[in-house]
Amino acid sequence: MLETNENSAEPVGGNSVQTLSDEEIALLVQHGDKDKFALLMERYEKKLLRYGRKFLSDKENVTDAVQEIFIKTYQGIKSFDPSQRFSPWIYRIAHNMFVNAIKKNSRSPVSFIDFDTLVAHPTYDDTAPAEREQKEMRVLIDRGLAGLPPNYREIIILYYLEELSYKEIADILRVPIGTVGIRLKRAKDMLQKKLPDQAKYF
Repeated sequence: MLETNENSAEPVGGNSVQTLSDEEIALLVQHGDKDKFALLMERYEKKLLRYGRKFLSDKENVTDAVQEIFIKTYQGIKSFDPSQRFSPWIYRIAHNMFVNAIKKNSRSPVSFIDFDTLVAHPTYDDTAPAEREQKEMRVLIDRGLAGLPPNYREIIILYYLEELSYKEIADILRVPIGTVGIRLKRAKDMLQKKLPDQAKYF
């Protein structure tokens, strides 16, 4: 846990804020050092823009959506628990914002009913993808991601591009870890069918 001076939100010991964790910076903001929120924006702006550009269609204004995410994050920073990781918390806010944008801009109703949670699934190992798989998946993502349904597109983005763990993704999407595993498998199967010549490692 980050220690702060009694009359200041500055960390004790003279530590540079650049070396502080996201959680420590969030704690400083909670203690009233509002200017430090800019550091969180710097750390997450590119990540959230990438997330949004891959998840949303060309119709949505991703830059505006990301700005709204930061506003909601700042407004709700007091509810963040610094003993937990910050990244799943802000990605949850982003997920809600992007899903709402998809629903708002879709010409036809978009269903986010999660059928993957309605059946029992085997346990999946929460392991990082191998380097070769990671590289080959990026090729598939570049060529076939846009053709996936939103919920399967998002799971690929969070796991392979944002490099979040099953546990973190489960927290963001509010689904069981087993659902993350089965949804990821189905998403990869969809990419394989769309690009069979590129999916040789499956």
